[in-house]
Amino acid sequence: MAKKSGNKQSATELKQQISRSREDISYRLGRVREEADLPRKIRRSIRREPVPWIVGAIAVGLIITGIVTRKKKVIVDVARKGTKTKSALLETGFLLGALRVAATLLKPMIVKFVEQKFGHYAPRDRSGPKGF
Repeated sequence: MAKKSGNKQSATELKQQISRSREDISYRLGRVREEADLPRKIRRSIRREPVPWIVGAIAVGLIITGIVTRKKKVIVDVARKGTKTKSALLETGFLLGALRVAATLLKPMIVKFVEQKFGHYAPRDRSGPKGF
């Protein structure tokens, strides 16, 4: 059977002690919940002292903006007179002009080739403009 404890308290005293212990535990648990409620603490702090929070938010915004909009440094060599730059620009202009002329001349052949290869995928009766 059950062993008797060495405690000589009456049943009512034990119940009162248990009740007090439960109240103490619930009080302590409530305090722990209050301490762990970080969003509530932050809101309370903002209400009590809004100026440091506003200054901090502005500082963080400026820092993030400074990091994001940081510009790349461009170093210009003044010693060079620009002879290579002019010739490179001239070559690029010539190549772009030649490419444009070639594209104009080759467009009908490319359109015909695409129509032959992929014409069976498109519907035969088109009411839209002819060609591409």
